[in-house]
Amino acid sequence: MARFSLFFTLVLISRLLQAQTTFIYCGKLIPIGSESITNATLVLDGNKITRIDKGFTAVPAGAELIDLKSKTVLPGLIDCHVHLEFEQSKSSYSDRFVLNDADIAFRASVYARRTLEAGFTTVRDLGGTGVNISLRNAINNGWAIGPRIITAGRMLSVTGGHGDKTTGSRWDLFDPPIPEIGIADGPDECRTAVRTMIKQGADCIKVAATGGVLSLARDGRLPHYSEDELVTIVKTARDMGVDVAAHAHGDEGMRRAVEAGVVTIEHGSFMSDETMDAMIKHGTWYVPTLTAGHAVTDSAKFSPGFFPDHVRQKAIDIGPQIQSTTARAYKKGVKIVFGTDAGVFPHGKNSLEFVYMADAGMKNGDILRSATLDAATVLHLEDKVGSLQAGKLADLIAVDGDPIADIRAMLKVVMVMKDGVVIRKD
Repeated sequence: MARFSLFFTLVLISRLLQAQTTFIYCGKLIPIGSESITNATLVLDGNKITRIDKGFTAVPAGAELIDLKSKTVLPGLIDCHVHLEFEQSKSSYSDRFVLNDADIAFRASVYARRTLEAGFTTVRDLGGTGVNISLRNAINNGWAIGPRIITAGRMLSVTGGHGDKTTGSRWDLFDPPIPEIGIADGPDECRTAVRTMIKQGADCIKVAATGGVLSLARDGRLPHYSEDELVTIVKTARDMGVDVAAHAHGDEGMRRAVEAGVVTIEHGSFMSDETMDAMIKHGTWYVPTLTAGHAVTDSAKFSPGFFPDHVRQKAIDIGPQIQSTTARAYKKGVKIVFGTDAGVFPHGKNSLEFVYMADAGMKNGDILRSATLDAATVLHLEDKVGSLQAGKLADLIAVDGDPIADIRAMLKVVMVMKDGVVIRKD
């Protein structure tokens, strides 16, 4: 009981501290969307930015000072593709037989905190068991520490598709999958599945338009949903005020999803030039998830037994393929937004994506924008986060070095603030 009371006392103290004025001295400020400033002062009132001064403004009595004169300050980072409920390991394929929702929730809370401490103050969780919805609520209510979460709840999938976790198991171990848990065939079931996910608290919808790499589904590239099913999913989601993200590796399923009106294509491994043209035409965003691609390729090559044989060859092929596709898409002018598929690799390593995006030929300024203002725009949060300007929430990070000159500076996060509260300061 004493520990319980102490926790809420600390929460109260934290909220009281939010109300004070804070001055942050920045050696370099990269606000995103406007010019960088050398030697600047961010002034916060509680959890919001009130102004940005050039030079180091004198701190009045009673205000707090955070001295980052030797650091570069940027907006809090946004990862548009994570899975906070799990972390890939050799036991991942057997975990579904032994883990209860409570086990998943405790594990997810650790992954969420690790993600926030790495500098990612907002994430989009694109599929789990639905525990991710409860995790979002717990963080919003101050019961857990983690990033701001936009979540899809469960992923929608055809029977035997990428999201059907009963594939590969004995038929009598699970009840037949139904639309209420995201497994939907035909327009009517798709409509029910979308409405059920939103009823359960999903902020967006995620659909597996093709097979996947790590699932036991028959193929990773073939299309899974027909045109009329995808149109139904997107229209139903729009009618209820939410967007649709499409997992897609193969080109035909990807093209169908783009034409149906999804907002983002996830992975996009075997994307053709024609599909890129369609994405440009429709304004569809591309979320490459390069880190996950490299991670599964390395695990398949160098860790015997890490994946089942059915998965291993798909995993070996996918890393170089996604890297190549990202380079082509960027050169062609497809809009790219930051997303890592964290959970396929260890949470907290999300910033590796910056390096892989640079390796794909992206300019440093474009990479930083993809993980801040562009990502906020995709999530409809651009009025709250994604850049540092008066009126927005005080979500920010500090790094050693200048990421405009060397993107690897993003691997050196030394301070994280979310909603005006310092989460980590080395």
